[in-house]
Amino acid sequence: MKLLNRNARMACKLLAFALAAWPLWLGAGVLAAPECLVPAKPHGGFDLTCKLAGAVLDAGRLAGQPLRVSYLPGGIGAVAYDRMVTNRLSNPGTLVAFSSGSLLNLAQGKFGPHSASDVRWVAALGADYGAIAVRADSPIRSLNDLVVQLQQDGSRVVFGAGGTVGSQDWVKAALIVKKSGRDHKSMRFVSFEGGGEALSALQGRHVTVFCGDIAEAMQAIQAGAAIRILAVLSDKRLPGAASTIPTAREQGLDVVWQTVRGVYVGKHVSDPDYRAWVDTFKFAMATPSFNAVRSQHGLYPFELTGAELDNFVQKSVGQYKLLVQELGVGTKRP
Repeated sequence: MKLLNRNARMACKLLAFALAAWPLWLGAGVLAAPECLVPAKPHGGFDLTCKLAGAVLDAGRLAGQPLRVSYLPGGIGAVAYDRMVTNRLSNPGTLVAFSSGSLLNLAQGKFGPHSASDVRWVAALGADYGAIAVRADSPIRSLNDLVVQLQQDGSRVVFGAGGTVGSQDWVKAALIVKKSGRDHKSMRFVSFEGGGEALSALQGRHVTVFCGDIAEAMQAIQAGAAIRILAVLSDKRLPGAASTIPTAREQGLDVVWQTVRGVYVGKHVSDPDYRAWVDTFKFAMATPSFNAVRSQHGLYPFELTGAELDNFVQKSVGQYKLLVQELGVGTKRP
């Protein structure tokens, strides 16, 4: 991701001013080495989440300690989740990025024996929305063109996305195919370790269609990627730079997918340290400048912390269990 542009830097300065009197509630363990762990390779949505968290906390000058971003790919978040649950990453200053896709994987038992209650959910920082994209020179120039191609010869369409069968990006592709009147179980799908790899595969002509999120697709375009976004999977047009992109609903396919992005900490983090993180993000997200910082990272309003976020997570996992059963994916555990 490129450095924040001038407007983003101004937003961060405003946020820093707003947080000048920010009390340092955080305990010594949290302050020692604040870190945000990206459970995938660079340049995807998890990376985006950690960098947003860093922009917020760095603007507040978290005891002079920048939020370090590190990477631990594996199982689309499963490896990082396991290490947090089993306390192999015991630093209370370590946040881990999650998304709705993480909750979908939990609903299917893809994180092994672990449940949504095995970590402590800190904050949802914003929402992203699904996006369908192709190469800029693709003969598929609209969502309707894609539907026609699927109906005429679906074998010529290869979807690429971060995640395996049953992941949120696979679900987006499955819903597009199903709403096109075709069997989603017969679609061609290539799995990658994160959206960044999938976008590279699209540009390299290894796949036909990218299923991911609007923020990562827009940032790829800003970074010079020659891709075209066919549709955003929101219930209505998004504001700002994405306002020119039609929704799937506008183009005749009733497919909506919201991706909530946030951070969690390990189950073994103490109550004072956990509350410190929750209060810190709650305070930061209440400042007017936070909206500007979030917007610069391509995300949209969605804010929950602490117990409210935990309730949302538990409810979402239950809803996702019903969805994957409808799509015939099933679950690996009750």
